[in-house]
Amino acid sequence: MYIAPISMRTLACSICIMLLFVSNIVAQNSPDCRTAIPVCADAPIMGTADGGGIDDFDPDVVRQTGCLEKGSNISANIENNTSWYVFRAETDGQVGFDIEALPVTGTTITAEWDFAVYGPDVDCLAIGTAGVEPIRCNYETNNTSFTGIGVNPENGVVGAPFLKQSQNTYDEWLDVREGEVYYILINNWNTNFDDEAESFVLTFTAESAGVDPNDVLDCTIRDEFLGLDIIACEDDPNDITLSALNSPAGPNIANIIWSVDVGDDGTIDNPNLASGPTEYEYTVTSRNTARYFVEITTSETPPRVIEDDILITYFGDPVLQEVIARDDLSDNNIVEFVVTNPDGNYEYAINGGEFQDDPVFNNVPPGINTVIINDKYGCGVYGPQEFLVVGYPKFFTPNADGIHDRWNVYGISTLIDPVVFIFDRYGKLLKQIDETTIGWDGTFNGRPMPSSDYWFRMDYSRDEDGIIVARSVRTHFTLKR
Repeated sequence: MYIAPISMRTLACSICIMLLFVSNIVAQNSPDCRTAIPVCADAPIMGTADGGGIDDFDPDVVRQTGCLEKGSNISANIENNTSWYVFRAETDGQVGFDIEALPVTGTTITAEWDFAVYGPDVDCLAIGTAGVEPIRCNYETNNTSFTGIGVNPENGVVGAPFLKQSQNTYDEWLDVREGEVYYILINNWNTNFDDEAESFVLTFTAESAGVDPNDVLDCTIRDEFLGLDIIACEDDPNDITLSALNSPAGPNIANIIWSVDVGDDGTIDNPNLASGPTEYEYTVTSRNTARYFVEITTSETPPRVIEDDILITYFGDPVLQEVIARDDLSDNNIVEFVVTNPDGNYEYAINGGEFQDDPVFNNVPPGINTVIINDKYGCGVYGPQEFLVVGYPKFFTPNADGIHDRWNVYGISTLIDPVVFIFDRYGKLLKQIDETTIGWDGTFNGRPMPSSDYWFRMDYSRDEDGIIVARSVRTHFTLKR
């Protein structure tokens, strides 16, 4: 059993007329996922979309997202006449929504609305770089005025899991948990070709009997009318446009003031980026991390002051600063990678292996290795970059087969004044080598030494913060014949 679609439908129609003709409120639209409009379930949302807007999907990476795709046309756009929205769950429950197409004039509907839902708790950059696929998606040809999640109020068809060419214009209910954030991408794949924006009504519903959709969603998200905090790449060609028109003031605006705190350090660096009664939008062109503020004074009597802020964090390419060997010449070579911009969201891989979030690797083989550092937001890749691990083979086999015939310390030439002393288990000195020596061949005075464990001591120096520190390592290896 479900509730809300029928009762909310009547409300939707009446409010739709009121919004369009009585209150003269402009329908809400944001073509950019990063500035998705925060919405809730206590009232239907008037939406509109016309024109391409900002392409949130990297055309060089993303060919398909869920059921929305470019197909064979490389110049096609996954987004087409797009509008983005974001909502947050107040409680655990099942949520749906209806997207009702509205005619531009008369009664003929020219739009065909499709949608995709992303979440929970994903970032727009991850969506745009194919790192995240939608959890609901529908592009089916529609013979009703509705598409969405849950139950079609026009014909009572219950939403089902997506099946290509199923002709089911509704997807199954969405299970949400308290605090989770979801993004909705709404696409219009048809246009009326007259440059007039086509409109729709977005209405949230609930599945279970006795569940009010107003209680399922967190309506305080609308207080964040500038949108949720944004993560962006320094080389993003698209500027970010912040809008004050989505505030509770609506069009009742007497004055707007934009300001900025560069670096988000608590100090306002520019208290008047822009101001005036028509400064509805501010376009961020700087690629510096900053928190932007807006103060809106309404034209009501008495006037209200409405405020919001948003943090925009920019990331660039990861750059390897240092490779730290946690324990020189140990049985377990531990290596840590340090990047110059540590606040990024990186993953690391060595020697063509799987990526991991931890920059520390155990059991790194001695000698030349490679590392790749990837920014998970899609802001860049570093490498592959070679790095050297100073280490030693745990065994060698001096049998003249050309494989492991000599024993030496890998990377010894990178050390300062290295000297290696090789002993038998009784402490007898067998060989002394340095950075100019090709290694030990397993002989003493021309006589092959037997299979056994042998010890070595390596004395060397190391530059630690400009101070040359003497080091000594003593451990063992195995000769096998």
